[in-house]
Amino acid sequence: MTVNKNIQVAVADDHNLLRNALARLINSFENYKVLFEASNGLEVKEKLNKHIIPDIILLDVNMPDIDGYETAKWIYKNFPQVKILALSMFSDENIIIRMLRLGAKGYIMKNAEPEELKLALDSVMHKDFYLSELISGKIISGLHKDMDKPQEPIHLTEKEREFLKWVCTELTYKDIAGKMYVSPRTVDDYRNSLFEKLGVKTRVGLVIYAIKHNMVEI
Repeated sequence: MTVNKNIQVAVADDHNLLRNALARLINSFENYKVLFEASNGLEVKEKLNKHIIPDIILLDVNMPDIDGYETAKWIYKNFPQVKILALSMFSDENIIIRMLRLGAKGYIMKNAEPEELKLALDSVMHKDFYLSELISGKIISGLHKDMDKPQEPIHLTEKEREFLKWVCTELTYKDIAGKMYVSPRTVDDYRNSLFEKLGVKTRVGLVIYAIKHNMVEI
């Protein structure tokens, strides 16, 4: 008889009550078990360096000492097999973009319902990506489709590719226009063209496409 292996999860958040509540909730999910809790990035590093390795880490973006950004960057470099699900109170697209570029597989809000956390963990574990509907709307429609199915290649011009790389930074569209030596109106044209070609509706959607297709370095 085959015994299902529990999916090991780490919870990193500096608020004790929230962290403990999240741990209890995750332990209540079928086939999930909390491996350890941490209140900052330093504690996460200590655990991983002792080879206490979870499958997924639920990682708060804002923590003291070593925050979620630095922790995610370190995890991605040293333990890339650990899937990062970012946790935050904020839905700011710059925060989302930065965490995705640092290796996070997903992003979930702290006010999410328990059912959504379970969905997020399942998606990160089995589909390798998750963004909540609150944040993404329909920008990831088709993102979780079977990647083995043949897909028509999407042709992007050199300027569109260059624009897509700049979009994955924290520069504003006006700043991007300056970097590309074009007018803001031209940048708007690049953006709208990519929205239509890639079937996305927001800047985050463009970033997701670029990351998934290895068009930018994390």
